[in-house]
Amino acid sequence: MVVAYTKKRDGTLEELGRTEVIMNSLDPAWIEKITVAYHFEIVQPLIFHVYDVDTKYYNLPVKTLKLNDQEFLGEGSCVLSEIVTKQGQSLTLDLHNRNGSRGLKNLGKLTVHAEETVASRNAIEVIFHCSHLDNKDLFSKSDPFLRISRIVENGGSVPICKTEVVDNNLNPIWRPLCLTMQQFVSKDNPLVIECFDFNTSGNHVLIGKLQKSVAELEKLHKQKTGASFILPSSAQHGHEKVLKGQLFVDQFCEKQLYSFIDYVSSGFEFNFMVAVDFTASNGNPRTPDSLHYIDSSGRFNAYQQAIMEVGEVIQFYDSDRRFPAWGFGGRTIDGTVSHCFNLNGSANGVEVEGVQGIMAAYASALNHVALAGPTLFGQVINNAAEITRQSLSYNSRKYFVLLIITDGVLTDLQETKDALVRASDLPLSILIVGVGGADFKQMEILDADNGCRLESSTGRVATRDIVQFVPMREVCGGQTSVVQALLEELPGQFLTYMRSRDIKPSAVNITQTSASYAAI
Repeated sequence: MVVAYTKKRDGTLEELGRTEVIMNSLDPAWIEKITVAYHFEIVQPLIFHVYDVDTKYYNLPVKTLKLNDQEFLGEGSCVLSEIVTKQGQSLTLDLHNRNGSRGLKNLGKLTVHAEETVASRNAIEVIFHCSHLDNKDLFSKSDPFLRISRIVENGGSVPICKTEVVDNNLNPIWRPLCLTMQQFVSKDNPLVIECFDFNTSGNHVLIGKLQKSVAELEKLHKQKTGASFILPSSAQHGHEKVLKGQLFVDQFCEKQLYSFIDYVSSGFEFNFMVAVDFTASNGNPRTPDSLHYIDSSGRFNAYQQAIMEVGEVIQFYDSDRRFPAWGFGGRTIDGTVSHCFNLNGSANGVEVEGVQGIMAAYASALNHVALAGPTLFGQVINNAAEITRQSLSYNSRKYFVLLIITDGVLTDLQETKDALVRASDLPLSILIVGVGGADFKQMEILDADNGCRLESSTGRVATRDIVQFVPMREVCGGQTSVVQALLEELPGQFLTYMRSRDIKPSAVNITQTSASYAAI
């Protein structure tokens, strides 16, 4: 029997589940799956203990077995991301004693296989337009948007998606909407489609509603006909007013939406890059009140903490673990202030070896680079974008992640916006950690979580949101670590890029079961 555990931050083990007992076998293959929720944004250590179960316990449920009564055969350990990034999602571990040694005796091997248990990857993409909507505004036209809800068993409804708002238009066309089978459940399940006039107060006015299943939407598309909205009447119970306004389906196509695990298990990788702020506002690195102070006791400063936490998660998704590392805002050995210099001090190669390589290059740079300023991001982002752009010419299976750690207020906000808008077409995400007590309002503008996409000086709008910003001070006091807050949007940004370019995982081995966990 195998017992699976997850190792918690304090080092204690929490049991995840047990396999069935296979009798009289030295080469067992277990059928029982153990379910574990997969979180990209944290490192999830797993421990597997193998036991020889005594014959007298064979008829007892495995959950009731006392492990102290069984003979311990060995343990194996790994992290969950090591399994899901492997081709075929299988990892073979050497078994060893509880103290971590194998000793002289070969204790055998344990192969762990993971499969993602999603109900279905089927989705539909639809384009809606409306005609002759009622005008709900006095001095202009309605600002319509659609909200789609699924009817549930008790007769109520659950909103599943909505379109963007189209300003001042009674005949709007919306951008394509993607509905997954998890959202609509079946093609015959009724959906409620409501059209509202948007109001900034949040009190949106209902223009009209109708009820159609996915199968009926497909029929509307094929027949090129519209469906009339209705308005429930409050005065006469049971009566509904049929409106002039109609809903049309301009496009209806079925597609498969591959998951994040589909991509990483078929060879897609994250390439990690880091840029560290060397501006004078950080304070003299030799004094304890500096944000760059390296404590002789080994306690990390905020820069070291951010590098370690993000690097430790992403390194499992990067096979060569060679990371470009830059500094900006510092005066280098030649006496000039540079807004993008190699952190390792080399004139030739920007890459360092592993997360420890970044840490060593950072500590060394503090001895050779004088803090200066101002705080400019443009050059670092452009360099990261250029590396990303070059990789596209020979490998479309890489996605790049740039971590910028800064204490300051930007002096090139518009240039940074321009660089980000250009980079939004590339397989690149940018994580910004704010350290110290500065006002980080500008960073929140770059993050664009309020729904307003960044706009360049020429009026071009970003293709997608590629920035995630977290101030260190806000997460240090709470339960969420910096890395979790930073990385939570990354799988979504990755999938948005891949899906928008119709890039599919290669040699996907898809197993369809149920729920959204990895089963081991």
